[in-house]
Amino acid sequence: MAHSLSGKHVAVLATNGFEQSELQEPKRLLESWGAQVDVISPAEGDSIRGWKHADWGDSVPVDKRLKGADASAYDALVLPGGVINPDALRTDADAIGFIRAFAAADKPVAAICHGPWLLAESDLVRDREVTSWPSVKTDLANAGGRWKDAEVVVDGNLITSRKPDDIPAFADAVAKALAH
Repeated sequence: MAHSLSGKHVAVLATNGFEQSELQEPKRLLESWGAQVDVISPAEGDSIRGWKHADWGDSVPVDKRLKGADASAYDALVLPGGVINPDALRTDADAIGFIRAFAAADKPVAAICHGPWLLAESDLVRDREVTSWPSVKTDLANAGGRWKDAEVVVDGNLITSRKPDDIPAFADAVAKALAH
């Protein structure tokens, strides 16, 4: 899986408690293929801290504050999971507005694990095929989505995956969406 993403700009929206691998590995892969990836967060401070397995993990630098971020400056949006991260972001009106701006512009929006909670909150799953961590299945169905158990589900510009093991397929789907 080699892609040419030179000139592409990807936003990763996250806050403290993101699943470490679900932010760091897609970011690493997209950058290795030439994309510029910015971590955007509403959190105060210069970095946000990940969650790794059953405890806090590494910190990741924040490139831009959510308040100053402009969706039109990016070609795609990635929403990592973890339980803490999307649960906090789904109550943040600025985060939901940022996600909706990507969808309104018909840009790829990719969410993994518990990240699809943000898609449900943004009303982006109605009549769409999606996947997620199994415990999010009912929430997505209640939001009008058609849940499917697959490593990656692409429905138009909506890309979803279930778990860290799916990251290679997830990042590949994001890269393919950016190539269009």
